[in-house]
Amino acid sequence: MRELKFGVFLPFYAYRPEETHSTHFDFIRNTALECERLGYHSVWLDDHLMFKSSSILECWTALSALATLTNRIRLGTMVTCNTFRNPALLAKMAATVDVISNGRLEFAIGAGVQEAEHTAYGLQFPKLSARIGRLNEAVEIIKKMWTEEKASYSGEYYSIDGAVCEPKPVQKPHPPITIAGSGEKMTLRVTAQHADRFDWGYLPSTALYKHKLEVLQQYCTAVGRDFKEIEKSCWPGAQVFIASDRKELEKKLSERKPENVSLKDFEKLCLAGTPDECSRVIQEYADLGATFFMLFFGDLPSLEGLELFAETVARKLK
Repeated sequence: MRELKFGVFLPFYAYRPEETHSTHFDFIRNTALECERLGYHSVWLDDHLMFKSSSILECWTALSALATLTNRIRLGTMVTCNTFRNPALLAKMAATVDVISNGRLEFAIGAGVQEAEHTAYGLQFPKLSARIGRLNEAVEIIKKMWTEEKASYSGEYYSIDGAVCEPKPVQKPHPPITIAGSGEKMTLRVTAQHADRFDWGYLPSTALYKHKLEVLQQYCTAVGRDFKEIEKSCWPGAQVFIASDRKELEKKLSERKPENVSLKDFEKLCLAGTPDECSRVIQEYADLGATFFMLFFGDLPSLEGLELFAETVARKLK
């Protein structure tokens, strides 16, 4: 059985300047360093260019900075939007981060979903089938760039001719690739072909999670891939709220829940509980084969939740 790994998601909306009195990068740096101290496997930044007037750092340049400030923790994007960047250029960027971090890059990529960002930045936002086709070709190009002396490729959407990516990534044969998205008609086929790990985001039940596993296994069989080669990832809740007792937990949930959602309904969407209760949920997914857990702590920018989780749940289950 593989060791359980816990990654911490740090999206732009976890940063609340009115609470931290710091810059966006101060928050990311300080949280990443604390996650490293606590023994988390990885930290992950989201890939957005804009959201209304929110403060958002470009994820790849931010990862490059984090790579020089950390020593052990792995660094990823949850997830890179394929349509934001030419795949050959993205391969070069990712290889650079892997070199700077001495082989700590986690490469996660998806087809792209936010049309408004693309329009605002003058980027194409084709229909879903074309975005999935682009994703498939992009991963093929990226792997070629990372492993071949001179890479060439001619596809429906992209082409390269003798492209050189030196230095190559430190990790061999290449950094682990996570394919994001749970669409059963197209995305899971790409996952079966290329992924070292999948990411389906939060799914509301173990029954749905098991169903997706069955679909992915069918695609693996169809493309001749060993299903066991793909690491099973899980979001055990849309957000994570952990507290030593129920009174403190309800206080945390009440402070963070949307105004139009009841406390009961909000709790159902989250991994919310005491350390023992959270451990039981994690174990349910571990029993289904999940070994990687993505955690978005709902009480960020406070570090209280991620500290308690690391010192109780993660320590117990590891």
